[in-house]
Amino acid sequence: MTNVSFQEALAHYLKDIGLVNGPIELSQLTGGQSNPTYKISSGNDHFVLRKKPAGVLLPSAHAVDREYRVMKALANSAVPVPKMLAYCKDENVIGTAFFIMEFLDGRVFIDQSLLGLSADERSAIYCEMNKTIAAIHQLDYVALGLESFGKPGNYFSRQVARWSRQVREANIPIPNSLNRLIDWLPEHIPSEDETTLIHGDFRMDNLVFHHSEARVIGVLDWELSTLGNPLADFSYQCMAWRIPPSLWRGIAGLDFSSLGIPSESEYIAMYEKQIGRPVVEHWPFLMAYNLFRIAAILHGIAKRAMDGNANASDAVENGKKAGALADIGWACAQQK
Repeated sequence: MTNVSFQEALAHYLKDIGLVNGPIELSQLTGGQSNPTYKISSGNDHFVLRKKPAGVLLPSAHAVDREYRVMKALANSAVPVPKMLAYCKDENVIGTAFFIMEFLDGRVFIDQSLLGLSADERSAIYCEMNKTIAAIHQLDYVALGLESFGKPGNYFSRQVARWSRQVREANIPIPNSLNRLIDWLPEHIPSEDETTLIHGDFRMDNLVFHHSEARVIGVLDWELSTLGNPLADFSYQCMAWRIPPSLWRGIAGLDFSSLGIPSESEYIAMYEKQIGRPVVEHWPFLMAYNLFRIAAILHGIAKRAMDGNANASDAVENGKKAGALADIGWACAQQK
């Protein structure tokens, strides 16, 4: 499907459901390695399109239907999300399944060092992030109608098996540390278990902040959300403190005190206060698990780049970082 016919088909669909009356303009939004995302403009009205990528896809990947379902369920909850407007599973419309949601006009911070803000503003942003992820984990997923959104229990076992399988199915060379983690993780899974709704990709650049306040107005990119262990979700965000900015989206090595950014231990303590219990007992496993998981995701991006159907222009570069992140994960696994 050409860009012209894609845009025309989408405009026709939006007119049919009553969202627009005239022509539309499309611009692809940056970020989001997985599902192509576009801003739709029609006069003074703005919406967001999120769709599956084209091409042959890995099993269970690019679940735009799950994204739509969870954000629709959270519409009136303590967790802010954009309003869901339409879901279309008919691939004949624009070539893949997609959904339409409200466009949130706010700030998205890509650089977690938050250059340009004051120390007090940085501190407030990090506090708000912490509050937001704790709010997700304190939701009653049964009351929200999400009891069938995932399988309760044994989350780590299932996830390690799933990502290990996807790494192998990619059928490209596997970095040594990633192979080591595939073998090590199943033998070190904590016996304690808990199930909540988890975001699956909770990080700063998946949040939309108010233009002038340190307040989250929308949590985005729920593609990897499910029912699972909240410590997996929280420790995933805490990988930032282990990854240097020169590698990939991290803040390791920054002068946190002068910047007003909490240290890793301070950020953990903030979360513990929010949820009312300690979480650090299995921290080496949690860090190793999450670095394994992100390395596995980037390994999949490398595969898609080789096949020519990766979404982001930097997919090849990010795919190469899988090994470096797995190295950090393996170092975490050796911690006592």
